[in-house]
Amino acid sequence: MTMQYLTKALCWAMLLSLVLPCRAAEVNLMPWPSKLEQRPGFLSLDSPLRYKVIGKDKRLPNAVSHFKEQLSLRTGIASRAAEVTSSPVLEIRCQSIGPSIQKLGEDESYQLSVVPEKVELTAANPLGILRGVETLLQLVQSGASGWIIPALEIDDHPRFLWRGLMIDVSRHFIPLEILKRNIDGMAAVKLNVLHLHLSDDEGFRVESRRAPRLQKLASDGQFYTQQQIRELVAYAHQRGIRIVPEFDVPAHAVSWLVAFPKLSSAVPPPHVVRGMADGERPTLDPTLPATYATLDTVFGEMAALFPDQYFHIGGDEVDGKYWDRNERIQLWMHKQEIKDNHALQAYFNRRVQAILAKHGKRMEGWDEILAPELPKNSLVQSWRGPETLANAARMGYQTLLSAGWYLDLMFPASLHYAVEPLSGQSANLSADEQTRIIGGEAAQWTEYVTPEVLDNRLWPRLGAIAERLWSPKSITDVDSMYRRLEVLNRNLEWLGLRQRSNSRRMLYRIAGNVPLDLVETLASQVEPVKDYDRGNTQSYDVLKPLNRLVDAVPPESDAAREMTALIRHSIQDRSQRSELRKILIRWRDNDAQLAPLLPGSSLLADLAPLSHGLSVLGTVGLQVLNELDAGTLVTKESRNQQLAAVNESAAPHAELMIVAAAAIRQLVESQPLLP
Repeated sequence: MTMQYLTKALCWAMLLSLVLPCRAAEVNLMPWPSKLEQRPGFLSLDSPLRYKVIGKDKRLPNAVSHFKEQLSLRTGIASRAAEVTSSPVLEIRCQSIGPSIQKLGEDESYQLSVVPEKVELTAANPLGILRGVETLLQLVQSGASGWIIPALEIDDHPRFLWRGLMIDVSRHFIPLEILKRNIDGMAAVKLNVLHLHLSDDEGFRVESRRAPRLQKLASDGQFYTQQQIRELVAYAHQRGIRIVPEFDVPAHAVSWLVAFPKLSSAVPPPHVVRGMADGERPTLDPTLPATYATLDTVFGEMAALFPDQYFHIGGDEVDGKYWDRNERIQLWMHKQEIKDNHALQAYFNRRVQAILAKHGKRMEGWDEILAPELPKNSLVQSWRGPETLANAARMGYQTLLSAGWYLDLMFPASLHYAVEPLSGQSANLSADEQTRIIGGEAAQWTEYVTPEVLDNRLWPRLGAIAERLWSPKSITDVDSMYRRLEVLNRNLEWLGLRQRSNSRRMLYRIAGNVPLDLVETLASQVEPVKDYDRGNTQSYDVLKPLNRLVDAVPPESDAAREMTALIRHSIQDRSQRSELRKILIRWRDNDAQLAPLLPGSSLLADLAPLSHGLSVLGTVGLQVLNELDAGTLVTKESRNQQLAAVNESAAPHAELMIVAAAAIRQLVESQPLLP
């Protein structure tokens, strides 16, 4: 889609300003390795590889099979056995056998050497082999000599131990096969934890045989069987990824209360939440022995299903009004000398922590669980900001960062890439305190995400976050990041991810009988509104179809970002203006063809203001180019009129915004004024 606006040559010219070592423009690795030294030459893939595996861990042959399959898909060269001993060799060496249950802190380092005759991948731990295989796949490239792997030496290890992705499967249920393909994507960028948000007000998503009311009454029939969970855990283990379950308590617990209404701190709703207007969402009653007996039963069952050491209890956004209004809870608090709701939640957390410890688990929770009396082996996940991250580390807790990496807020990859766990208050921690910041997680909440939309929301940006958590702190060049992210997303399609193909398919559906190129011209320049603005324009409802343009377009427009760069260059360089003029003419003229067709489609009708706005931006941009080319000095009044037109066109409509409007504004402001 983007190449209809910028020639390939121009894209490369603008994006090849790298500050990475060792002729980095010739490789497209993401995340970038700790140390890379590129050498002359390459290994040719024209001849079939001979494979030699030294090691007994069962994941090693699976890694080789994965490499062979992906190599065949990406190159179009059928995998076959080498017939001659002169064929190049891929030798994998890992003598150790990893634990049957993957643990936090396992060695993920690896060494990779590529010379024209041989590839050697070595690691002390099987996880390192898995990470190295993904690097090797990213190195495969085509050129004048056919398919090759460039000669180089890599010595690589992660910066942080915990590099995760949280997917909310409660608000919109995500089927098993879609989770699997996203696990494949996670492995490709060396993420190592999938955190599943498995219960919330909208549903409880795992089969419980000890408390079957949970899936019977609180899942709408959408849940994972226990066999599916075991299958998913095994699938992730083969790819070096741990799965951490989250069952949110004592708030976000309507699904629990639908199944067990007597545990509620207020009158429970009759069914799970469908949308924001569903009304009351009471919490669990932390004063009842039955609450802890139920949690013991269910958590014990879930602990056996999820073998990871960590078990997430949520703990966020507890609305204390339900406890305040309950006279019995208030009397109990008075007798127990519990002074306020924060102390009551701390009491609840200690009871839950003891339950989890009995079942061999370490408790994890969002940063609201942080309190001085919290057991020190608890893990705190910071979503409210860097202050809670630093406070948790200062108080002696291991902690994770998620603030700044909420993917549902639709911010660009560059913003997520700039988030640094050891900055701000964390930079002032002692060296020992900083070691307690063990990593971070991107978070994908799914109020506005269906299975069809999920890949589109994750992958245009997730590689940038993965790099921040794996690569050296010094790797920060944004242009390089975007160039490599583009290559990554193209390669992820070979893994079966659908961030591009699903978006394209949705555009076809939205366009209907309207010429697709007209819809694409508009779609390429818009992005969803940011932060929580979408929730301010429509009420979330789990039953509402997510099938409009705001759902089909990616969170960040590559074409708009490239347009912004083109305008910046055009202000200084007249030779760039002919390409810019072509694009602006297309913007200007598109509305005349598209606008008459919009009222005939329920999926397109609300795009009329955006289509008109894009036309106005094209018209203003062309006016400015004409004036710049003529060397005309403009009046302040004329400039203000143009800016007013740009600002009006930039207003959001249909939960979308034309992001290149800011660049047109810069173009307008670049004009010289009359004295």
